[in-house]
Amino acid sequence: MSIIDAHMEGEAQLKVLIDHQLLDARIAELAEELSRDYAGTRPLLVGVLNGAAPFMMALIGCWPRVAQADIDYDFVVVSSYDGQESSGHVRLIKDLNMDVSGRDIILIEDIVDTGLTMQYLLAELGRRRPRSLKVCSLLDKRARRRVDTSVDYCGFAIDDLFVVGFGMDYNQRYRALHCIAVLE
Repeated sequence: MSIIDAHMEGEAQLKVLIDHQLLDARIAELAEELSRDYAGTRPLLVGVLNGAAPFMMALIGCWPRVAQADIDYDFVVVSSYDGQESSGHVRLIKDLNMDVSGRDIILIEDIVDTGLTMQYLLAELGRRRPRSLKVCSLLDKRARRRVDTSVDYCGFAIDDLFVVGFGMDYNQRYRALHCIAVLE
């Protein structure tokens, strides 16, 4: 019985899908790839709160120290969920605090599933005339896509599972887990 299972006795069970070692290793690989692709530039990382915050901070922490001074970041808040299910309607709750015109933007997300949030954010940010606009997502759940949305930098492709941990939640619980777990 894992620590998570022991903690969850009498409630829904959590099964670790991606443990912290694998998670940390893949994030380090993504940071290396991004730092190479954006070498000599000053990218703007845009995190989608609340879920993407741990992933984005981990990415920045793995970026080569010399290049960290050349990273800007900001956050947006959007809403498209009602409990576990996507409502299908995306709305912006908190906008960026800076101008993105002419910037290289890397949109950071915890999970891309239906694609609706990404479609909305890509259109919204694209109207602001960035130099480039790419998506980096920790998880890609293609089985639930409702609109065609590509992920340029992907941590892990997963099956159609309800996952929590590392920023992802169920009714605001489990965000602080340093792993990705399936809620059963």
